[in-house]
Amino acid sequence: MCTIMLNKPAGYLTARSDRTRPTVMELLPEELQDLHPVGRLDMDTEGLLLLTDDGTLDPLLLRPEAHVEKRYFFRAFGRLDKAAFAQMATGVELEGTGVISLPARAWLEGYSTIGACEALLPPKKHNHLMKNPGRPVTEGWLVIREGRKHQVKLMVKAVGGHVFTLKRLSIGGLTLDPALLPGQYRALTAEEMEALLQGKR
Repeated sequence: MCTIMLNKPAGYLTARSDRTRPTVMELLPEELQDLHPVGRLDMDTEGLLLLTDDGTLDPLLLRPEAHVEKRYFFRAFGRLDKAAFAQMATGVELEGTGVISLPARAWLEGYSTIGACEALLPPKKHNHLMKNPGRPVTEGWLVIREGRKHQVKLMVKAVGGHVFTLKRLSIGGLTLDPALLPGQYRALTAEEMEALLQGKR
């Protein structure tokens, strides 16, 4: 069995193949092409992605009743106050789904501006956004226990923000190795596998 952690860069689809878009499999050598992603990250989302040939890992980590925590760092346009973070922690309605998110852990990291985040702006919107470089940006954290499509983005949108950078830092007891640059990967250690699966078997 082989399980690796990949520091997924933005711009790659979490899929084994796609006709037109680059996938995370293109970041791996030939000998790892039999692995498959565990869950998914949006194309513009970065961070911890697991790939494995262990068919038992997916249901253990992804089934809704498992409630495995996933920690994300985000930057969003707008100034979200403590009340907004308290709302996300309690649960908010996810637009277009009619679903109320489960209680989460949410906290504010700080504030910045569009100008200070210029290098991180979506390229297609760069010039438009830089017309107002003083516009506020909120930096924060969300720890969720479910994995609905676009969940973090929808939770932040529900309280008045618009996520433009998103990075997953941990899954359960496993944390992304800070030494891995975007696009780099390595095998999990026995200790990391134990931390990941603790209480899941």
